[in-house]
Formats: sequence, structure tokens, C-alpha cells
Amino acid sequence: GSVRGKKIAVLGLTFKPNTDDMRDAPSITIIQALLDGGASVHVFDPEGMEASKGMLGDVTYGKDAYDIADGADAVVIVTEWDQFRALDLPRLKKTMKNPVIVDLRNIYSNADVTKHGFTYFPIGKKRMAS
Repeated sequence: GSVRGKKIAVLGLTFKPNTDDMRDAPSITIIQALLDGGASVHVFDPEGMEASKGMLGDVTYGKDAYDIADGADAVVIVTEWDQFRALDLPRLKKTMKNPVIVDLRNIYSNADVTKHGFTYFPIGKKRMAS
């Protein structure tokens, strides 16, 4: 559906975890598409936020995953940082407007996410209903 007017939280900006390397990072293209579609984009990365400034356009930087997910219509996991693998899913759900996770790295299993009431869109896996 349309992202116009939606708040989208993007977790992970860098090309890969444990670096601040933004060269060829998929987050750049994804975030630009979200902005072009009219979304309000909020981002967090443990290492790459400083390196990403000036590359991403009109985004809001947050202090952690829960901060940017507050009131979000969806969370998009772009980089597979260990801290994103260990999110407190009940806490995350409480902060969000709509409990939707788009997992571009398949760091969660369908069962783990949907049992907490999320609508889950893994890339390359069959989606289970929430």
C-alpha cells in the first residue's frame, strides 16, 4: 500500500553490521523511495548515523530502535545488527501505531514475531498471518 503520510522506522543504515560503512548501503535507496512516496522516515543505526548525514535527505535520527518506533506505522529492518536480533518485541509493539515489521534480513522467524501480534513481512520467506 501507500506510505504517504505514514511514519516508517528504519533500523540499520550501514552496508553491513559492525561498521559505519555507508558505501552502496541499501538503506539509501530504500529511504529515498520511502521519502519519494510521502513517508516520514525515522532512522537508527548503532554506528552509521554520523556517516549517513548528508546522504539520506529529510529523515529524523533517533536514539535507539524504540525511540524511532514510537508511533510508527511500520519498522523496516535493513541491517542485521545483533541488537536488532534481540529487540523486546512486546515493548516494540506497545510503542508502535501499527505493529508491522518488514524484515529485509530475515533475522526473525515468522512464529516469533506473529506470536507477539505483529504483521510480519519477511523477504524470501512465506508470510504467516498475525
